[in-house]
Amino acid sequence: MTGLLDELLARIARADPEEVKLVRRQVMQRTADMAWIPNPGPQTEAYYCEADELLYGGEAGGGKTDLLLGLALTAHRRSLVLRRLDKEVDGLEQRLEEILGSRDGYNSQKRIWRRRDPKPGLIMLGGCQHLNDRAKYQGTPKDFIGFDELANFLEAQYTFIIAWARSTLKGQRVRVVAASNPPVTPEGMWINRRWAPWLMPDHPNPALPGELRWFTTINGEDCEVDGPGPVEIDGHLLLDSKGKPVRPKSRSFIPAELADNPDLEESGYASILAALPSGMREAMMEGDFTIGQRDEPFQVIPQGWVEAAMDRWHEAGSSSAMTALGVDIAQGGSDMTVLAARHGGWFARLKTYKGVDTHDGPSVAGLIFMQLRDGAEVVLDMGGGYGGSTYDHLRQSLSPTQFNRAAAGPGRDKSGTLGFLNLRAAAWWALREALDPDYGGQIALPRDAELKSDLCAPTYKVVPGAKIQIEDKQDLKKRIGRSPDRGDAVVMAHWASGNRRSVGHRSRDLPHKAVTSRRGR
Repeated sequence: MTGLLDELLARIARADPEEVKLVRRQVMQRTADMAWIPNPGPQTEAYYCEADELLYGGEAGGGKTDLLLGLALTAHRRSLVLRRLDKEVDGLEQRLEEILGSRDGYNSQKRIWRRRDPKPGLIMLGGCQHLNDRAKYQGTPKDFIGFDELANFLEAQYTFIIAWARSTLKGQRVRVVAASNPPVTPEGMWINRRWAPWLMPDHPNPALPGELRWFTTINGEDCEVDGPGPVEIDGHLLLDSKGKPVRPKSRSFIPAELADNPDLEESGYASILAALPSGMREAMMEGDFTIGQRDEPFQVIPQGWVEAAMDRWHEAGSSSAMTALGVDIAQGGSDMTVLAARHGGWFARLKTYKGVDTHDGPSVAGLIFMQLRDGAEVVLDMGGGYGGSTYDHLRQSLSPTQFNRAAAGPGRDKSGTLGFLNLRAAAWWALREALDPDYGGQIALPRDAELKSDLCAPTYKVVPGAKIQIEDKQDLKKRIGRSPDRGDAVVMAHWASGNRRSVGHRSRDLPHKAVTSRRGR
């Protein structure tokens, strides 16, 4: 598309002035019923992209908001355009007023814009500040749903809301467009996973910008499939709840640059971006979805330490004996059961299983026996009451360690000045110190985007009594929209007997039973 537009512009530049006037008149006539026209380049490519679900953006200033409003105004009949915070919806209102020249037809109470001319249509504007706010947008079909700055939304909000993208109007196209800069916090890193073929450099089958790929849900998991036809699994058609063949939806990604938005580029916006902090600056100016996570104040484990540990990882580490197996248990629901095997300072690739497939203690115990090697210590998560049954099945032949995160926190930090509010704080801090380059930092972690996000997500504070408190797991789940199962499994694997704390020295000097929590049975 870009090449064709460049060719047309070059031909116009060489044309006779009278011919240019004729072309201009023809363009004006053919776009007379359009309230908005996309800029040449990526914005036009995105406007005409055939994907059912499109991610558009990258660099800040690429015309993302205008694309969403332009599509709602010119290509769709029932549209919903969202921003995460309610107060941010004011910006959408103001930009629509600028495009249309007035607020005629706008109900500011309901935030609904009804258009009668040149085409009848309805544009709903809204925020989705809290997870449960997503319920406001269910039930009513929309042929267009746009997300402005998708990186600010939780995955659970996005996947719930797009389920209502449909239309009963004959011939009306239905699509979802998510406009976004790269995520700069753990809450938004799910975008990299959903559009992994375009965004992740180590993806085994990378996709080109604008290329269509097809996806559907198989056994509760988002999966890429070969094409748009009916999906087959082991020679059998995948059927929906009504017994009809499942047809996948197409996705794509189109990158945009500040240079693609001439008006904003000329305003000096680039100099504003250049003043952003390092990390965030590269994400916004270069549109790089892999480097944008910024460290929060009082973040437990800095991003750079995790990346260094992943850079140290190599397959050959598996030649050493397994020393610990951390197990974060999910029984049913959307959480994952995760097994993290540690071989000294080297961690194997994580084994993950859906909670619905690990619905009881025997099923989890079976997975542990399959993974366990070399008499390694098994550390079980006892939080939430899910580990009791697994523990009872394992203790008949093993001596598993129970990890009750609410138990008293042993020992002090390396400085000797701070204690720990509970076991969760002591274990997370032990991994932090093991990753700290000032202390040697020889831990090697598998390259895993979700594990990185999990480890970089929690924050801490120092509470009365000079004790470190790590962000509560339930609070963390609400903030990032999912359970940090991978990170917790790694923390527990690291918290095996060789890395536990006692007052003033490492607990490796204590008898094993003295450091094993028996709470939570």
